[in-house]
Amino acid sequence: MEVRVRFAPSPTGHLHIGSARTAVFNWLYARHTGGKFLLRIEDTDPERSKQEYTEAILDGLKWLGLDWDEALVYQSRRLAVYKETAEKMVSEGKAYYCGCTAAELDDMREKALKTGGKPRYDGRCRNRKDHPADRPRVIRFQSQSAGATVVEDLIQGRVSFDNAELDDLIILRSDGTPTYNFSAVIDDHAMKITHIIRGNDHLNNTPRQIQIYQALGYDLPAFAHHPLILGEDRSKLSKRHGATGLTQYREEGYLPEAMVNFLVRIGWSHGDQEVFKTKEMIEYFDLKDLTPSPGVWNQEKLVWINGDYIRNTPIDRLADLALPFFQKKGYPAQKDDYLLAIIKDYQVRAKTIADFAEMAGFYYVEEVQYDPEAKSKFLGPDQLKILEILRDRLGGLNQFEKTALEGIFQQVIAETGLKMKHIAQPLRVAIAGVTVTAGITEVMTVLGPQRTLSRLNRAIRSINL
Repeated sequence: MEVRVRFAPSPTGHLHIGSARTAVFNWLYARHTGGKFLLRIEDTDPERSKQEYTEAILDGLKWLGLDWDEALVYQSRRLAVYKETAEKMVSEGKAYYCGCTAAELDDMREKALKTGGKPRYDGRCRNRKDHPADRPRVIRFQSQSAGATVVEDLIQGRVSFDNAELDDLIILRSDGTPTYNFSAVIDDHAMKITHIIRGNDHLNNTPRQIQIYQALGYDLPAFAHHPLILGEDRSKLSKRHGATGLTQYREEGYLPEAMVNFLVRIGWSHGDQEVFKTKEMIEYFDLKDLTPSPGVWNQEKLVWINGDYIRNTPIDRLADLALPFFQKKGYPAQKDDYLLAIIKDYQVRAKTIADFAEMAGFYYVEEVQYDPEAKSKFLGPDQLKILEILRDRLGGLNQFEKTALEGIFQQVIAETGLKMKHIAQPLRVAIAGVTVTAGITEVMTVLGPQRTLSRLNRAIRSINL
């Protein structure tokens, strides 16, 4: 049997990080089994569904590298199918028209709550024959009221639901649009979905869907409900824990392959391995290894994994990714040997792509902006003499390269008795404005003699003022 899974987002907002993980699980399982990963846009709510969100979701999936098979399915283009199926169920006695008003429904809920019950529909229209034109007209599914509906979940195990707790849900609204539980069943059957992998916030929907499958005579797919992601305080992940939209992580400079690696590790493991190549994730991933316990968001681990991927990404690609971050900050950067040299020197330091522009923007400025604390500590009268010595020695170099620069430093150390840190830090602040950069000789080599000496002279003048 060919495995067929699907990801079915609603375009009512940007792609949530939790939904992205569900997509990752589905995609990996399809690729692991040699099956199909399908995509369905559940856009039956005309007021909340927006094309811009659909495009953002598709763009996010493409950015993560989650390619889908077969044609994209839009539920908004299948309204006639849902209407026809619902009416057929009415004719077969498996569903019925309901004309209850909003006031009647509110009254039912209030009475149920007063008697300690759950607010639910009481089934009063099950046998109603007359349906006046001035009343609402929806279609309700005739749920089973006795016994239990059992979900044999591949992650959660066996879960039983008392049918007495399940009321007759609406499957077709008065405006002709379907409800989620109904349209999902129709489409999963039409798309020949074999495994439904989704968050366990959908587990309570599953007994309703199983009953609809059974009423329609459809074969049941396998269900696998994975736990949601929790914040570090063990509450549901929300904006107070940090960004929850995939777009923001992209804008902050996280690599897509690092994000996929991080997401799959929340709730899945393969031994003690933390970092995986995509082909390894595909090879190792299996639903049986998903834990039923909630996974916790760990921002520090995400940063660590992203940094690891950056250290193992080709310089040329990093330059392409980092260039927009430099340009966004107004630096006159372009992809050339100068940028490639900067990226090479900062590759081991950067944790995100944005870090390159944050840490190395000084390479592109006409006049270095000194960090006030660094200037006060390292660009004062006590450092003037050493800076002047360095300027004079550096100005006499024929070759401005690492070996020659290190030779100058060794000469100055021998002559002055100073330690390297007493030489390097004033020089670093003079040419970069900050106390933390790549190695001082690497910085000077990339800047070149003209920029280095110009900045050194400016620092000396600032001390003499």
